[in-house]
Amino acid sequence: IIVWFFVLFGFFLPQVLNEKKLQEVDSLWKEFETPEKANKIVKLKHFEKFQDTTEALAASTALVEGKLSKNLKKILKKIVAKDAHEQLAVADAKLGGVIKDKLNLSCIHSPMVTELMRGIRSQIEGLITGLPSREMAAMCLGLAHSLSRYKLKFSPDKVDTMIIQAISLLDDLDKELNNYIMRCREWYGWHFPELGKIITDNLTYCKCVRKVGDRTNFASSDVSDILPEEIEEDVKAAAEISMGTEVSEEDINNIIHLCDQVIEISEYRTQLYDYLKNRMMAIAPNLTIMVGELVGARLIAHAGSLLNLAKHPASTVQLLGAEKALFRALKTKRDTPKFGLIYHASLVGQTNTKNKGKISRMLAAKTALTIRYDALGEDTSAEMGAENRLKVETRLRLLEERGLRRISGTGKALARTDKYQNKSEVKIFDPSGDSTLPAVSKKRKIQEVEEQDAEVAVKAKKFKAEMKEETTVEDAEPVKKKKKKKDKEKQAEEEE
Repeated sequence: IIVWFFVLFGFFLPQVLNEKKLQEVDSLWKEFETPEKANKIVKLKHFEKFQDTTEALAASTALVEGKLSKNLKKILKKIVAKDAHEQLAVADAKLGGVIKDKLNLSCIHSPMVTELMRGIRSQIEGLITGLPSREMAAMCLGLAHSLSRYKLKFSPDKVDTMIIQAISLLDDLDKELNNYIMRCREWYGWHFPELGKIITDNLTYCKCVRKVGDRTNFASSDVSDILPEEIEEDVKAAAEISMGTEVSEEDINNIIHLCDQVIEISEYRTQLYDYLKNRMMAIAPNLTIMVGELVGARLIAHAGSLLNLAKHPASTVQLLGAEKALFRALKTKRDTPKFGLIYHASLVGQTNTKNKGKISRMLAAKTALTIRYDALGEDTSAEMGAENRLKVETRLRLLEERGLRRISGTGKALARTDKYQNKSEVKIFDPSGDSTLPAVSKKRKIQEVEEQDAEVAVKAKKFKAEMKEETTVEDAEPVKKKKKKKDKEKQAEEEE
């Protein structure tokens, strides 16, 4: 067995001398306790030293990507020519498959190989002679820095840091612009308060103030390149009868300087927005088509990176940005929120209030698919995003038309509204409505009559029964009297 071992200063290929000791994986570390013991297990077969750090970086990056470098191919071809029957022990199973396919060299990868590599690494200085320790340490440090710089530059989950910084800066610029514009309007409003009501656009307001300065200059100034003719006439008329206070020239200069700052920041914000749009279309084109560049960038910034966002399920994507509301609802046992940052997407915004929850859930599900496609897929086309957006739009159209649809025997069809025809009806006054007695229904009346008849019948039966009892009692009383007379006569005879 030949062990292929990559060190930071060259390719190291030792050969195993005693393969029987490799069977005991648990106790293999004991054979590498000292350099002397290690030399009894393996011996140096071939060592190819790197000429410089550039060659070492190329070899290491190729190994990270699971590819074969040119130098490694040459070395392995020599081994195949000499020892074709030998097996090559590799630490990476994927790389072993590549070597087997291209060079037809049998490779092995097992726990035994992992332990063997660990033992060789611990005694690498004793196995490779002729390299001073300082030189080895310097080469290792240089290669580590170069490899880290390469990973940082080409790693797919690090490119989106530019998007995160850009969207954060865009939000900060919006806040600063709002503060500056509010201050500018309030400051110049003391001098010309009517201008703020006539010109509503902030940028146009600042450009107009910067060009004219004092309100008395409006009559002689030409601002047709900034304002339309109608608004320009209104501004000039308002400037003549303005109720604002007089300000000094120094105050006007400070206000003009503030207007310059607002205009410069607005221009830079426009440039930054275009940059963000281009970066989003390059890194996450499908996500951009689904929710727009601003919402997509905010989702990436909230998750930390595009790869972290791809790991989130659709339900989490739907509620990103509404964590406080979610946990507050869970704590108070109320309804949980239906959307977070995704609420600002155009598809959710154009939906009516009733269907916002359904559309946000479906949009989050399709957005999660497009995020994974952008983060993990090799293709950079935006076809998947366009197809999913079309599906969401179709679903939105169906939800909006649901109120106008009905189910018929042949399937779904649009509900037809009949033409309205006015029918004149002559209504007659019903005098029964004037009765003050409570109205009783016919059914209830019939039930009451039946109950009354039943009560009368019961009373009649009771009366007949009582009459019969009285007659029987009257008939029994004379018989008892006769018997008493006979008894008295018998007692009198006996006494005599």
